[in-house]
Amino acid sequence: MRFIFVVIFLFSITANANMIWGRKGHRVIGHLAEKHLTRKAKRAINELLDGHSLAFASTYADEIKSDNAFRAYFNWHFVNYPLDRTYTESTKDERGDIITAIETCKRYLTDKNATRGDKVFHLKFLIHLIGDLHQPLHAGRAEDRGGNDIQVQWFGQGSNIHRVWDTNMLETYGMSYYELGDELNRITKKKERKRLQEGTVVDWLEESHVLAADIYGSVQVGEKLGYDYGYEFNPVLFERLRKGGFRLARILNEIFD
Repeated sequence: MRFIFVVIFLFSITANANMIWGRKGHRVIGHLAEKHLTRKAKRAINELLDGHSLAFASTYADEIKSDNAFRAYFNWHFVNYPLDRTYTESTKDERGDIITAIETCKRYLTDKNATRGDKVFHLKFLIHLIGDLHQPLHAGRAEDRGGNDIQVQWFGQGSNIHRVWDTNMLETYGMSYYELGDELNRITKKKERKRLQEGTVVDWLEESHVLAADIYGSVQVGEKLGYDYGYEFNPVLFERLRKGGFRLARILNEIFD
């Protein structure tokens, strides 16, 4: 029994470690967005989240993946389609995708007849989905599951290119989510922020899809990645986080203001 307990404990540590960027990246976006909410939006969101921050709520949609009761929401986190196609041109999954999920969340949040429980659930999901939308490999190819099947090494440790972008790059950089969120906010003037908030949700998806093609072309299977790769692509990663935060604020202000 003691041996089984140790194995389970170590597995739990490993599983949680693989989720770290999901938490940190989403919290950067939530922390940044919170700085640009209107007073009215902030009051409404504060009531629905029982005083918790957007950063705190941003990981809920990943945390419930372990509960089989929420299996129907698996496809909400991404959309895969050929790199030479646009979302509009692509064949849609009947189970839904990140675009249809965002629209569903917005519909519940603007429905005066929706229950408070439905509004809370879909608000937490929306916060998370705008983050996922800005991770390029959540708009990658179906055949490799958004890069999850492309094995590489990160500083000598086994990884895959999706995990490199989800976890490894941000963790190696070493800043906390609020430090990075504050920094990304500090370097952005109001006029620039307004420009970055422009476009539709589908426009933002297509940005990720184009970047996904660049990421696929940046590595070979089994390649050893490290400081050089981070030096080249950290600015891209930070820009996606910055846009995600400002755009989440725009969406929430439109819903609640």
